[in-house]
Amino acid sequence: MNTKYLDLLAEKYDSEEKVVTEIINLESILDLPKGTEHFVSDLHGEYQAFQHVLRNGSGKVREKINDIFKDTLSEEDINDFAALVYYPEDKLKLIKHQFNSKQALDEWYAEKIHHMIHLISYASSKYTRSKLRKALPEQFVYIIEELLYKTDEYTNKKPYYEKIVQKIISLGQAEKLIIGLSYTTQRLVVDHLHVVGDIYDRGPEPDKIMETLIGYHSIDIQWGNHDVLWIGAYAGSKVCLANIIRICARYDNLDIIEDAYGINLRPLLNLAEKYYGDNPAFRPKKHSDQNITDQEKLQITKIHQAIAMIQFKLESPIIKRRSFFNMEERLVLEKTDYEKQEITVYGKTYPLENTCFSTIDPSDPAKLLPEEEEVIDKLLLSVQQSEKLKRHMNFLMKKGSLYLKYNGNLLIHGCIPVDENGNMEQMEIEGKAYKGRELLDKFESYLRHAFAHKELTDDLATDMVWYLWTGEYSSLFGKRAMTTFERYFISDKVSHKEEKNPYYYLRENVEMCRKMLEEFELDPSQGHIINGHTPVKEIDGENPIKANGKMIVIDGGFSKAYQSTTGIAGYTLLYNSFGMQLVAHQHFNSKEDVVLNGADVLSVRRVVDKELERKKVRETNIGAKLQEEIEMLNQLMAYRYIN
Repeated sequence: MNTKYLDLLAEKYDSEEKVVTEIINLESILDLPKGTEHFVSDLHGEYQAFQHVLRNGSGKVREKINDIFKDTLSEEDINDFAALVYYPEDKLKLIKHQFNSKQALDEWYAEKIHHMIHLISYASSKYTRSKLRKALPEQFVYIIEELLYKTDEYTNKKPYYEKIVQKIISLGQAEKLIIGLSYTTQRLVVDHLHVVGDIYDRGPEPDKIMETLIGYHSIDIQWGNHDVLWIGAYAGSKVCLANIIRICARYDNLDIIEDAYGINLRPLLNLAEKYYGDNPAFRPKKHSDQNITDQEKLQITKIHQAIAMIQFKLESPIIKRRSFFNMEERLVLEKTDYEKQEITVYGKTYPLENTCFSTIDPSDPAKLLPEEEEVIDKLLLSVQQSEKLKRHMNFLMKKGSLYLKYNGNLLIHGCIPVDENGNMEQMEIEGKAYKGRELLDKFESYLRHAFAHKELTDDLATDMVWYLWTGEYSSLFGKRAMTTFERYFISDKVSHKEEKNPYYYLRENVEMCRKMLEEFELDPSQGHIINGHTPVKEIDGENPIKANGKMIVIDGGFSKAYQSTTGIAGYTLLYNSFGMQLVAHQHFNSKEDVVLNGADVLSVRRVVDKELERKKVRETNIGAKLQEEIEMLNQLMAYRYIN
């Protein structure tokens, strides 16, 4: 090892005793049970439902409460205590008004503090004291550690411990302590969070999800197709930008653009008011929990048409300049007969309805009007000047990747493009063919280049980001073509069909999954592939656990738009030292329902894989890093302290 590096390391460990102590510490950690990993996917802006799953650890918090208190508390009391741990501020506000005397309230505080301490002791049993200390509320670390590690077997210190709790209450700190202990419990129950793609689009509050993730203690993200669309828009892709605004208009979520990220839509509205009217194909999808006025609905309908037409126009030059995208059939504006109001695609002619071609020049249909150019340029400038969006996109890039190898498993939002025979499909880019893992690595390199060079809007890297959203060999799209135009303007639903990559039926095969794990240099006998992207239709009997447990699909419908077809409200996955459990969640009503009635979301668990021997830290990604540190310290010992 480089002696200069060892000299730097010696500045931190400036004595033999310090090196030895750290080696002993790290070696001991390797033999602890691995922490619990929590996998979520396809959140699609559903902040409230995601918050609840995060706070209850997909049922792990309630499980631990039940383990401890099932013999001493009633079911109702357990529900109340669980709600307190999930939403401490809200529950405390409610509780305070239920007591007639201060003494009764103080007794309740004391009881709950003891319950919380007991729960944290149980939840932290596989962590070092150092790791637990970092999870505790900073202002109460000393007090909590005294209560956690109390030793009163001879009763000498019993009054001491009682006095600590009494003084906490009398000094008005009980609520702050309970809140801090609640969040500590949530943090201890889940050691690491994986978000397997699609934070954005469809739902109303992706920005709040991003704020939560930024504050989370340990996290990684595998980008979904919708996340890449937002990254692309910020990175300078005007067609990606048109797509995100179109989707927000479609789902009546333009507030995300305007209010959450401060992007001015007034120029787009002015354009829309000038050229477009009402159109049933472009009316926003209804939200069950809110109503909009007829005037608001008409405005959104007009904006929806305006940005959709800009999008279709922006797609054409990319398709023409990147012939290797093989997307000529998607030159839909040029395949349209504007006199007959019909289009010929994939060898078949269809009549068009609900058209909105008022800004189209039939002799040059992909040409933007000067007004449209001005609007999209202003929108891009506004997007790239949004400080909040900048922070969120930087975080996505820092914590994100197209795929992740973690603790022997492959996490990937979409697919690995394959043909009908299970061979990795190859794509030629700039004269070189790529397939499998190499293709995904190439896609990611283009995405990172586009993000690093936001001033370039028509270069290959920026075009490749759009291709990730819609291209045949994109690992995120996973279909042969995107039929957005057909869905708006053609009534024949045959034209709407988007043929999926063979991956989506071949992943049912064990040998195919083993082959894909080997492609990413993972052990096919031990590893799993964890997917999102395609909602599992449990209502129709589809099984999210495929290929004898080698493939696990965890998109079960967080998005309310999917829940009528999936029959549930999302899957999550838990992986602790004992093995894997898939959790199916029922519809989340509201935080208020949980706080008021203790009505936790019903979750059904299924064992995916059970460890024959309890898995230890040394068998994980973190363990590999710790072993590298131990090796460095051993070399430091040999270099500096052993004669």
